[in-house]
Amino acid sequence: MPSACKLPLFSPATAAHFYICPGMKELKDTQNEKDTRQISIDRVGVRDVRYPIIVSDKEQRTQSTVATLALMVDLPEEYKGTHMSRFVEALHEHRRYLDVHSAVRLPNQLLRKLPAQRARVEIDFPFFRLKKAPVSGMEGMMDYEVRFVIDTERDKGGTFTLTVKVPVTTLCPCSKAMSTHGAHNQRGIVTYSVRFSGAAVWIEDLIDLIEGCASCQVYSILKRPDEKYVTDHAYENPVFVEDLVRNIAVATEKYNAFSWYRVEAENFESIHNHNAYAMVERTLV
Repeated sequence: MPSACKLPLFSPATAAHFYICPGMKELKDTQNEKDTRQISIDRVGVRDVRYPIIVSDKEQRTQSTVATLALMVDLPEEYKGTHMSRFVEALHEHRRYLDVHSAVRLPNQLLRKLPAQRARVEIDFPFFRLKKAPVSGMEGMMDYEVRFVIDTERDKGGTFTLTVKVPVTTLCPCSKAMSTHGAHNQRGIVTYSVRFSGAAVWIEDLIDLIEGCASCQVYSILKRPDEKYVTDHAYENPVFVEDLVRNIAVATEKYNAFSWYRVEAENFESIHNHNAYAMVERTLV
């Protein structure tokens, strides 16, 4: 196939582009054809794109990880389709690495490349933290699920939402109150989303806030003295799933750093065949 192609030519008659290569027929740009169904599309783009990124780290300054991205825009009703390659082109303009600062610029890059009014970028990645056991001090690596969502509207700015998922231990206050030989506990997951009203807060600070509101933290390595500690600590700090989200809500509003938050807690019950769930969402500014 010839390696050198001319620039795309635009045909006003069909509102489509054609690519001309020596010795090659014109390649029709079907996406730019007019659609007559008069239905705009809210989001269209690419998902499940894996890409290396660099994340700011409070303790080590930065850490390298691998993210899974979704890049989307709206599509006006008159266009048949979007240009999927342009989403990946925008991403690869960052070459090998994408950091937080360049990630927040991605939606505007998409709006420059595509005839859209709104763009959305979702970035999911594992965040790692070295954590010491509470008594022995044994170190183990903990991973947390983190998500960035950047929504931008042309000429109107946008929002940045940070979400972190943190595993915790909860112990049932009702079980403790009724029982003489212990109380049932379980592991839960807190999904905590925030938008900032001022300077951003470290991911580690959000993790600490959540873990401090549970019956006990979760660790990757525990020796016997550590296991006794976490068992006793959870027993002395029982919380319902309702208590957990309320505790986090109170801590969030004392922080004075957020314009909006949503906290969800789900306990994987150890004596029931269902999970317990609670959620609080508030706009602060």
